[in-house]
Amino acid sequence: MNKQRLSLTLLLLACVGGALYFSPFLQTPFIHLSQSIKITYLNQIQGFQNSLTKHISQEKTITELQQKNRYYEREILTLHQVASEYQNLLKLQNSSIKTLPSVELVRTISYVRMGDPHKLWLEMEHFDPARVYGLIYRGYVAGIVVSKNHSPMALLNGDIKSSYAVSVGNSQAPGIVRGNNERHLVVEFIPTWIPIYVGDEIVTSGLDRIFFSGLKVGKIISISKASGYQSAVVEPYFYAKNPTYFHVITKVK
Repeated sequence: MNKQRLSLTLLLLACVGGALYFSPFLQTPFIHLSQSIKITYLNQIQGFQNSLTKHISQEKTITELQQKNRYYEREILTLHQVASEYQNLLKLQNSSIKTLPSVELVRTISYVRMGDPHKLWLEMEHFDPARVYGLIYRGYVAGIVVSKNHSPMALLNGDIKSSYAVSVGNSQAPGIVRGNNERHLVVEFIPTWIPIYVGDEIVTSGLDRIFFSGLKVGKIISISKASGYQSAVVEPYFYAKNPTYFHVITKVK
């Protein structure tokens, strides 16, 4: 009798677990509840750390330095776009410098799934589930932000679904970069008639309206050709263990 009850209990748990895993409708309330708990925990931990830091060190100096650090990271991004627009102005001679991008500082909540270091839940104040956002970490491209169950999810560069438009080298050859669930990235669909070289730098092209142009992604370490296109393996500049904050580009122009 006990064995039958145990078997029925395990079967019921398996059915509930399967339903939660495969059904986005059922996942949503559990994800929201889980994120609320995680955010509360993070706020308490951060509050405790801030209080401890203020007692140990000078409160005014630490607060000013933290604010300046976030301000300078934002300024780096705006300077990237100004430099890019200036170069376009010199080339076209009839363009004008556009408005600066809108950038939001966001906090990491947790990994989406244990064992997958390329997906993170984010705490984002202004989020539109219908959009794809550019993700920046200390001035370098870190990936993109998409919607999962109407919540902001970061797909870091290594994720196979993290993809955006780039330019390659001095020739500014167009391509599409994506992750391959490893450290290195791959740039595909580079035209064969445009020369590229090992050591060329990969930057965002801005043509996808996710990033503005000129943000650094990485450098080429190998090149191959197939099916009428070139492909390049890239060593990315962004590589961070357990990053707690990112910048999200909420508006390109």
